Amino acid sequence: MQINHLSLTNYRNFSRLDIDLPDGPIILVGANGQGKTSLLEAIYYLATFTSFHATHDRELINFLAARESLAVGRIVAEVDKDSEQHRFEIRIIQETNGINGTSRVRKEILLDNMKVKMSEAVGKFMAVLFLPQMVEVIEGSPEERRRFLNLAMSQVMPGYARTLADYAQTLTQRNALLKQLQEFGGDEDQLQYWDELLVSKGAELIYGRIHTIQELERVAARNHRELTRGDAILRLAYQPSYDPLPQAPGQFSLPIEDPIDRSGLSIDSIRSGFTQRLHEQRSADIARGVTALGPHRDELRFLENGIDLGTYGSRGQVRTAMLSLKIAEMRWMEEKTGYSPVLLLDEALAELDPVRREDLLQKLTNNGQTLLTTTDLDLFTGEFVAKSKLWKVNAGRVEVGE
Repeated sequence: MQINHLSLTNYRNFSRLDIDLPDGPIILVGANGQGKTSLLEAIYYLATFTSFHATHDRELINFLAARESLAVGRIVAEVDKDSEQHRFEIRIIQETNGINGTSRVRKEILLDNMKVKMSEAVGKFMAVLFLPQMVEVIEGSPEERRRFLNLAMSQVMPGYARTLADYAQTLTQRNALLKQLQEFGGDEDQLQYWDELLVSKGAELIYGRIHTIQELERVAARNHRELTRGDAILRLAYQPSYDPLPQAPGQFSLPIEDPIDRSGLSIDSIRSGFTQRLHEQRSADIARGVTALGPHRDELRFLENGIDLGTYGSRGQVRTAMLSLKIAEMRWMEEKTGYSPVLLLDEALAELDPVRREDLLQKLTNNGQTLLTTTDLDLFTGEFVAKSKLWKVNAGRVEVGE
């Protein structure tokens, strides 16, 4: 899978861009704030329909165009998949209400010139993105780690994005009813309908996460061992809010450095246990007014040689682990779907020592379509530069080199 042509209109600081993309590595060189990261962001948006930078889609529309009553930011890509050409288009439309002057933003998604829903489009094109701030996946809140998992799994697993949306909607409805019961009382059995829905969707999420994390860990551990020259072992420790492998009464919980294998559990057994635990916690949930148990509170920790990187890892350790994870994400997607995603690396070599930079570049040499950004070309080895296309990015313009 690769992008043959990319077109941007009124997207971020690109008023207009039309460019052919070759296979292999492409190095985007330029000062900060010129549009390098925005170019990667646009490609990733085609895969996930979300931005790691923007808090709202309106921020993606070029600020000059956004002054108009009607503004449209467009991302269009011609993609080669199975030796067939497909056209992907996203329109981010800002419209001003003529009555009170307020504006609203909506999205249109087109595949081969046909409008489709987001749930139908996700997974049709795949990309893996690394940004420097993605170290928050390891160092930040559990929400960041859940988001990482959800974005990766939605691209690979048919129906996962729909299940996730259904679970979130059910959770909102259950929490609203819990709040009502907390404030005004009433029949607890009203929760039965929402409990059944929450368990049905939640069990699918838990089952999928169990297997995804185990599969990612296998590849990430190998990558990490190579990038650290065998000095470090990376583990991904899944800590589900509802654990389908509960401890026996009176037994101490295992520390997170001890591996736990949940892969043999069936989705039916997860559903049955989740139902029971949710019922046991019903009174406590009413007292709190929120649902305290379920995949919306899952946790994932990253360990190097048994040490929790989120708490004790150095910047170099965390960055290396995150790069190992991103390469693993790419390999995992290829294993699951048969297609290689486009790899997008923003300032990936910064803060790595020369040995780890060289090892990372060696892994990327024959990787397929890969876009890397940098402000300093000297971070790259001469061998890698010779095999790459060099593009200069300046003020929303791209100068294509050899």
